[in-house]
Formats: sequence, C-alpha cells, structure tokens
Amino acid sequence: MRSACGARLQNALSASAAAGRLAEDLASLDAETLAFILADWQVWARDDQLPPTTTAAGGAWRVWLILGGRGAGKTRAGAEWVRAKALGIPPLGSSPARRIALVGETLADVRRVMIEGVSGLLAIHGDGERPELEVSKSQLIWPNGAIAQMFSAEDPDSLRGPQFDAAWCDELAKWRYAEETWDMLQFGMRLGESPTIAVTTTPRPMPLLKSIMGDQATAITRAATSANAAHLAPAFIAEMERRYVGTALGRQELLGEIVDDQSGSLWRRDWIDDNRVAACPELTSIVVAVDPPVTATARSDACGIVIAGVGADGRAYVVADRTLQGREPTIWARAAVGAYHEFMADRVVAEVNQGGDLVIAVLRQIDEAVAVRTVRATRGKWLRAEPVAALYAEGRVVHVGRHGTLEEQMLAFGADGLAHGRSPDRVDALVWALTDLMIDRAAPAIRQL
Repeated sequence: MRSACGARLQNALSASAAAGRLAEDLASLDAETLAFILADWQVWARDDQLPPTTTAAGGAWRVWLILGGRGAGKTRAGAEWVRAKALGIPPLGSSPARRIALVGETLADVRRVMIEGVSGLLAIHGDGERPELEVSKSQLIWPNGAIAQMFSAEDPDSLRGPQFDAAWCDELAKWRYAEETWDMLQFGMRLGESPTIAVTTTPRPMPLLKSIMGDQATAITRAATSANAAHLAPAFIAEMERRYVGTALGRQELLGEIVDDQSGSLWRRDWIDDNRVAACPELTSIVVAVDPPVTATARSDACGIVIAGVGADGRAYVVADRTLQGREPTIWARAAVGAYHEFMADRVVAEVNQGGDLVIAVLRQIDEAVAVRTVRATRGKWLRAEPVAALYAEGRVVHVGRHGTLEEQMLAFGADGLAHGRSPDRVDALVWALTDLMIDRAAPAIRQL
C-alpha cells in the first residue's frame, strides 16, 4: 500500500540511479527536503514491507501477517506501520491511532526488539515526533497523545480490560501461550472504525499461525533473508546458506516458510557425521537426561535415556544412549541412576510432565543422594528441538561413536513432533540433555534428600 507521493519519489530516485546521477541529485537538495525523503518509509520500503491494499480474496484485511526469514526486515516493517498509525501518516493511518498494543514473547523482548532495537520504534522516529518510553508504566507516549502499551505473551490475562485500535504482534510463533494471548487481544480490538493488527514472525508449524493464515480477513506478505541482503553482512548470508540450505530449519529460518508435517527433519546427516569422534575427551560437566514413558506396558513409548557432557573446548559430546522400551518405572529409574554413577554425572535431568512427583519418587527409591533437575515441557517438541538442531549445524555437538537408533530418530523427526509416526523418546532425551548443557547452563541442579 504505497502512497502516490511515495511512488513518485521512488520512481524519480530509481530513474536518477539508472542514469548514474543519484549522488549528484541528492546533493543538490536542501537539508530539509533530503531529511523528508530519507524519513519517508514508503520510498525506501520493499513491496513486501508494505501492507497489501486487500486480502487475496479482494476484501479488506483485519490482520496483516508478515512472514519472513531471519534478518528479512520484519521488525522494521512492523515498527514503521506502528509509526504511521500513531502519527496518522496516510495511506496506512488516515488519522492517528489512540491506543496501540505491542505484544511480544516477553516484556523484555518488547522493549529490546520492538522499542529499543536498531529497527525499533525509537530508532525510526525523527526528533520532533519520537515517542517517550515510560518504563514504569510499560508504555510509549507520542507528542500527539497516542499511547502504545507493552504486553507479554507469557501473561495473556494482562490483555483483559485494555482496548485498542491497532496492535503489533512480534514473533508470534515463539509465544508460550500463543492461543490464549491471541484470543485476549482480539477482545480488546474494539476502538476506531476498523481496528487492525500487524503480525511479524518467522513461521513455525503451529495451529494458531495456520489458522490466521487461513482466515479470509488476513493479508499475507513474505520475504526471505536474502531479500534484505543489502543491509546484512555478506559473510552472514554466505555462512547461513552454507550451513542450512536444503534443510527444514533453513527453509523456516531463512526462507520464511512453514515446514509442514511432510517436509523432513530438523537434522541433516552430515551435521552428525562431520562431527563424530571415536573416543570421548575429558568432560567438565555430564548429565543423564530421562524422558519417562506415560505407561509401563509392552506397547508403551520408550523411556529415553541419553548421556551427554561438555568438553573443555566448549562443545557438547553425546556419549551414550541407554533408552529402554516399555519398562516398569523402577527399571528405567535403575538404568538412569546406574548411568549417573557409571559416567560420574553431575545430575539427572528428568522431564516430569507425565509423572510429576512420581518421577522424583522413583529415582529416590534407587538412590536418595542423586542430584536431579526436573524440567517441564511448555512448548511443542519442534520448538524445543530447534535450538538444539542449530547447535548441530554450527558444529557444536559431537557424537562419540555411533548411536544408530538415536540418529535414525533424529533424521526422521518431523514438524509434527514424531519420528516414523511415533514419539521420538530418544530425541526428547537428547534435547533435554543438550538444552541443559548448552542453552540453560545457569539453571541449578536440585539435590533430592
């Protein structure tokens, strides 16, 4: 949705550049005119960074969904849309919005990325129009009286009560309570003649995002990381393509595609094979990760038990896979505690979504002194596995020897959270182990006495 003025300026600048006169023509302008042109987002924005006039079906849109890869310019597009809304800059804002919601994964993310980031709201405003950040009230106030309030997707109930005529939602696919937060926001979109929402996110295979995409009132624009190459380090583009091209993670994070249930695994075979050693070096920290089964029958999911550690080189080493199939709790607990002593581990990392206190109790029956850290899954398997797969792509995880069944599960792990149609218990345990060692290092172990 480019204004007529913006389109004319863009055409003039393009013609000047084509004729080789751009630098000369810009230098001939007075400071005020040059500042005006530089501040006009509709001159410099790519088409995918401006909202469409209508939805694909030809109707008016209520939600503008911007799907893009990492560094594709999504944040700038969202921030400029909010600026136009707050200041009433046509055609995006025919009159200033009164109340705007800024919703991110956490309040810290709202402030760090959406407000204070290099492409955030404070950076894109001129001196005479820049809003003031009131940290104590979690809000921005523009000189014209427009107010933007900050909200966290970790607290959906904070959206009960307030009302808005515009909202910007960033990285919706990472929200912990995505559906609850989205629903609460919808009830608050009740100001003005036609309240609208802009959503900027790298896509993930989640029901809410697919639902928004399928809504007839949603307009969608897409951009790959490469579309913004002019504003990114060439070495970054080259390295990302080298590591991730042809992978599900690359399609998602670089191309901005939703990787559906049939699109392959997060892992790639060469990520494992190229970082394999025959013997384990000295490890500075070792964990035994346990993913207990829900039931204890012959057809139960297996109890995933994976042992991993961190070497002096800062890389993680997957040492052993002691997964057991369909066993009684005391049997898998004995195996986990046995591995804890065999490898002189620092702690057992136990997932407790299904067993709760029973998991701890069973481990205590075997050894009351074992150090245990309990973890609880609050996100889907794909979301939990993504950062671990990225560690493999970066060469930061090493397999000591071959772990055939575990590696087969890794390569078959799909966006539906399954491997060959079954729960990937070995992968679940692997993800818990590497998350503890490499991502959540600051989390303390709890010694059960």
